[in-house]
Amino acid sequence: MRQRLTIILTFVVIIGLLVLLNTLTYVKDDQTRDMEFAPNRSTYHSGATGTRAFHDLLNESGYKVIRWRETAEKLPGSSGALISTFVVVGETQVRFTEEEAQALHKWIASGGRLVLIDRNIESYLLPKSQGWSIGFTGLSLPDLDTDPADTKKMTENVTAFQPVQPTALTSGVTSIMPSRFASRVTIASPIENAPATGTTAEEDDASAFAVEITEDYSTDSPAPITHITDENGALLLDYSYGHGRVVVLSDPYIVSNGGIGLNDNLHLAINMLGYRDGVIAFDEYHQGRGISRNAIASYFAGTPVLPLAAQFVLLVLLVLWTNARRFGRPLPLPHVDRRSSLEFVASMAELQERSRAFDLAIENIYARTRRVLARYAGVDYNSPRSEIAERVALRSTINRHKLETLMRQCEEAINGAPMNWRQSIDLVRRLREIERDLGLQMRSREVRQAAENI
Repeated sequence: MRQRLTIILTFVVIIGLLVLLNTLTYVKDDQTRDMEFAPNRSTYHSGATGTRAFHDLLNESGYKVIRWRETAEKLPGSSGALISTFVVVGETQVRFTEEEAQALHKWIASGGRLVLIDRNIESYLLPKSQGWSIGFTGLSLPDLDTDPADTKKMTENVTAFQPVQPTALTSGVTSIMPSRFASRVTIASPIENAPATGTTAEEDDASAFAVEITEDYSTDSPAPITHITDENGALLLDYSYGHGRVVVLSDPYIVSNGGIGLNDNLHLAINMLGYRDGVIAFDEYHQGRGISRNAIASYFAGTPVLPLAAQFVLLVLLVLWTNARRFGRPLPLPHVDRRSSLEFVASMAELQERSRAFDLAIENIYARTRRVLARYAGVDYNSPRSEIAERVALRSTINRHKLETLMRQCEEAINGAPMNWRQSIDLVRRLREIERDLGLQMRSREVRQAAENI
């Protein structure tokens, strides 16, 4: 047992050292420097450029929020049936394909709501409604030294924006504070979008697709509505597309962890996403957080669990490989006495059973029981059994006649009366019951002697 304990303790120490080593050498992705030049707009990211605070606040406020980790082509299907608002924040790590953009436009036209938050959005991702189109201007790129956690630097020389009209998106909003890198959204009318202006082939294809969608869902599509703007252009607008709507915000800093607490930025963000019933889905697939084929590996990705599991498997394989291998000179096996301490007793019991010497077995047990009964009754061992039974009955609830009869049957069996194994077992059982009822336990000396013989 001591050897096994040593082996177990050795394994515990080795595993503890491995855990400590992994803990000291493991560095989370979030501990790397967060830069506005290369932001991470994922809802999993707790840095200044991430959107985890906004996601968690919506979730804790009772809104139905999920992280969408599938391709956008599944939105028009059963997977997106419960999605009412689809949110794409910042420049995505994975580019939207043409098929995804078309599926997204179809989902919007059927009644969905798309919220795009970025300083420059690809034109093919923005559906054109009745010829209206939007663009971006005044884009200013941050440099490598721009710290998104420094609020003063991010909003340097920026004046708070105020809503230009009371709408559902600006309800309760007094002012918002964008970053100094916010772009402006421009609106082009159907006349300005005429072929004479020289549109590109990509824009012509997008327009053709938009016309096809709006024909399937024939509704009025007025001009885009600007909610927050200045002399350089709009910061927030939305427009209808089929039965759905598209909301465009030209600065992701407003909903990021670093800027959502400024002015009424949080109130505006909730208005954009939370005024409709249904599920709000944040796009994580194009942030590089798509579901992998191995769900377990994806769940534990970025944690030390997988390396720890690999090291544990390596230890198991090492133990199996070294099993029964010798390290050093061969030693003789220790001599172990295989005789049981009760071997004599077992042998005698088997001998008495084979010879049907039940009288000897009863004699061994009855002699001790008679001795303790005489001690309990306060008489001599050789006293008549009637006297012993009478004295025991006076001091207990044992029936004198039954006790005397039991003693007589045992003495008759000892003196040679016919007896089978069932009757002998019954007599022994009754004797043990008498001892138990009277609480007649062995004396300490007998207990000690019995323990020494085992």
